[in-house]
Amino acid sequence: MTSASTETAPAFPFRVMLTPYRSLSPRGFLVLMGAIGLVSFVAGAVFWAMGAWPVFGFFGLDALLVFFAFKLNYRSGKLRELIELTPNVLTLTRVHASGARESFDFNPYWVRVRLTEWRDGRTDLRLADQGGEFAFGRFLTDEERREVADALGRALLASRGAVAF
Repeated sequence: MTSASTETAPAFPFRVMLTPYRSLSPRGFLVLMGAIGLVSFVAGAVFWAMGAWPVFGFFGLDALLVFFAFKLNYRSGKLRELIELTPNVLTLTRVHASGARESFDFNPYWVRVRLTEWRDGRTDLRLADQGGEFAFGRFLTDEERREVADALGRALLASRGAVAF
C-alpha cells in the first residue's frame, strides 16, 4: 500500500492521490485489542482476587482509552488529497475525514512547488503562487514529499510546454 501514487499513462491530465499510511490493518487492530483486553482482564482479576477491586476498573479504563485512541487515528487516516493538473488548471481537492470537501484551483503558469528541507531531514511541501502559499501532503513521510514535489514539478514544467513529459 503506497501513500502516494501517480497515474501517468497519458501525460495529461496528471493525477496524484495522496493518502495517509496506516500500518495496522483492521484485522490486526482486532487482534491487538483482543490481546490488550485479555491482559487487562487477567491483570484486573488478579488485583480483584487480592482485594484491590477498584484496580479492575482502571485496567478496563486503560483498554477503553487505547481503543478510542486507535479509532481516532483510523478516522484521521480517511483524509485524502487529490492533485489534478491539466494544461489550464491545477486543482487540489482535499477530502476530510468527516467527508467535507475543499477544492483549490491554481494557474499552472504561476504556481510553483516549494519543498523546504531542514538540516535534520524534515520537509515541508507547499504550492506557492502570487497569492501566497498553500501547504499540502502534511501526512506524508519526508521521502514521499520529495517524490511528490519532483513529480509535480516535472508535470508543471510539461504543462507549460517547457519539457516533454
